[in-house]
Amino acid sequence: MGDIIGSPFEFDMTVNGVNKTKNFELFSENCGFTDDTVMTIAVAEALTAAGKNADEETICNAVIQSMQKWGKKYPYAGYGTRFRIWLKEKNPQPYNSWGNGSAMRVSSVGQIFETLERTREVARQTAQVSHNHPEGIKGAESIASAIFLARNGATKDEIKNYIAENFGYNFNRTLDEIRPNYYHVESCQETVPEAITAFLESENFEDAIRNGVSLGGDADTLTCITGGIAEAFYKIPQNLIEECRRRLDKEMLDVIDNFRENFHLN
Repeated sequence: MGDIIGSPFEFDMTVNGVNKTKNFELFSENCGFTDDTVMTIAVAEALTAAGKNADEETICNAVIQSMQKWGKKYPYAGYGTRFRIWLKEKNPQPYNSWGNGSAMRVSSVGQIFETLERTREVARQTAQVSHNHPEGIKGAESIASAIFLARNGATKDEIKNYIAENFGYNFNRTLDEIRPNYYHVESCQETVPEAITAFLESENFEDAIRNGVSLGGDADTLTCITGGIAEAFYKIPQNLIEECRRRLDKEMLDVIDNFRENFHLN
């Protein structure tokens, strides 16, 4: 949902012509899913196929196969240049990326495992098939960890402190301090802490998404990441879920529904 809502503003330093505001139409006619949604669904499908107890090789192979399959289904979803090449390779290898793609596709990992240790382990595996730079892996692990903590009743302070202590991200800046000089950047280093801050300063799910969009920058990816944490912490109002589902293809909805049913998610 964050991807869909943020998609019209990905390369725009303004929102509806007004510089970096939270006051915008949530679901405009220009909203649509991008590579963030496609790859998030691909990872969810891979986890459903592999199962919760799969070993590293099984998970990595399932993630590669699923991402390449969905990449072929949606070849023009907005992938980065190097990842677009990776999607077409017969024997795809990681390419030392620290891009925020590893963090934007990991939300399903944070939703299903019983321990934080296992959550981090599988998040690392979903990242390393392409984004094996330490920053790429850190981005995926931190977001999956935040989602795990949020769905298990941790407070915002507990989430913030865990992420800061274990991954070294700096949360000293407020959104008001980030917003003026923030720009379109695709690294985990300059997307993940901002996305988490958008969640930390929110009052509800919608407010978290509006916070993320208001920063500008790589808005669809940033709000995709923010939305994964916000969903686990707040849950999503049913009317927003319905708006989102109307903008997804049936084959995507089938993966989402199968994932939730398979892992007994309410």
